Amino acid sequence: MNRYNYRLVYFICMVSALGGLLFGYDWVVIGGAKPFYELYFGISDNPAMQGWAMSSAILGCLAGAVSAGMLADRYGRKPLLTLSAIIFFISAVATGAFNDFSLFIIARLVGGIAIGIASALSPMYIAEAAPTHVRGKLVTLNQMTIVFGILGAQIVNMLLADPIPDGMTSQEMMTTWNVQSGWRWMFWAEAFPSVLFVVLTFFIPESPRWLTMVGRVEAAEIVYFKIGGKDYAKEAVVAIQNAEKRGNAGLSTLFSRPYVPVLVLGVIIAVFQQWCGTNVIFNYAQEIFASAGYPLGDMLFNIVVTGIANVVFTFVAIFTVEKLGRRKLMLMGALGLALIYMILGTCYYFQVSGILMVICVVAAIACYAMTLGPITWVLLAELFPDKVRAIAMAVCTFALWTGCFTLTYSFPILNSWLGSYGTFWLYAAICLSGYIYFLKVLPETKGKSLEELENELIKK
Repeated sequence: MNRYNYRLVYFICMVSALGGLLFGYDWVVIGGAKPFYELYFGISDNPAMQGWAMSSAILGCLAGAVSAGMLADRYGRKPLLTLSAIIFFISAVATGAFNDFSLFIIARLVGGIAIGIASALSPMYIAEAAPTHVRGKLVTLNQMTIVFGILGAQIVNMLLADPIPDGMTSQEMMTTWNVQSGWRWMFWAEAFPSVLFVVLTFFIPESPRWLTMVGRVEAAEIVYFKIGGKDYAKEAVVAIQNAEKRGNAGLSTLFSRPYVPVLVLGVIIAVFQQWCGTNVIFNYAQEIFASAGYPLGDMLFNIVVTGIANVVFTFVAIFTVEKLGRRKLMLMGALGLALIYMILGTCYYFQVSGILMVICVVAAIACYAMTLGPITWVLLAELFPDKVRAIAMAVCTFALWTGCFTLTYSFPILNSWLGSYGTFWLYAAICLSGYIYFLKVLPETKGKSLEELENELIKK
């Protein structure tokens, strides 16, 4: 029986998951800075420029996601994690420093590259290093650090923002610390965990699965030995070698007949995680709570409440992913969000305001945090065979960020066309469609080794 060095396993997984923390912080910090930098750059009355500022980083995510797979196969997982940490630092400093809107956008694009790399590499590295029986739980740790990053950004935004008196005009706001400097410090705060991430990546090993795939078997056995002992190392290496006589495969293999069904499933899972609509609550919380009748000062507190719910229910996911399984949690999330969005849209339609709206928003965040948010990353890290995992993760992450871009950019436009109620009813319809699709197609991956999943899912 293998005796695992859980201290080492959790250390290397938590270091890798710091990419998720920076991903979460960078992704959400802009939401709290939004009312202030929009006044500073003069775009507060320009919905198109507002959408561009919010969604520009996602184009960087697409570039990062596309390059991550190819670079990770060529140079390994670890160097890419270090690179993403360095890019996070550069973007954090630059975003807060620029006074020109175009340069601000460029800095956001650069930050998006880091998000794209980290979002593809962190869960993949964890899945490749973790023992089978705790793989789902450890990949979910990546989502936990994402939500801690989100909560950290929300708390930093709230603490840095000076109190805003009710009734203050835009012209009066222009002279405040919030508009002149506060939003800059919201971005600069990200530089500190970025430096920590850079340093810690030098203390984790390369993915042993990647080492085996490129023929560095002795190095892989050393890592596996440290994780689970001599027998575990031998068994792991032999299982990987026997799965296929490999070289790494590229897009032509991924798009060949045996792999297309699982690739389509992975892409739909990735896009659905975004099109379910929950991420607009983080990015456009200001508009959502304004529509519910809350002034700006109360909004920042309510946003932190959503972040706390996000953290609490991500812990629920960590303790249920190996008990309930991936499939059941995805079904629960899709159907639960459909019901919540129907209620939320109805509240907007009848102009309900106050605490009921906060409860609905928090319920949506909670449902997402324990289901679709973390389980998507677990499934994407598990579904694909070794030889195409990196490139498949790149394709699926590219699809995810494409879905995120269309969601984020379209929300202000949909809100103006359909109203808040129509927009959330649309998201409810998407969630219901996702539930029906997963009910018919999604397999259970709990408790199966990556080699077993390959034999089950890839029909050659």
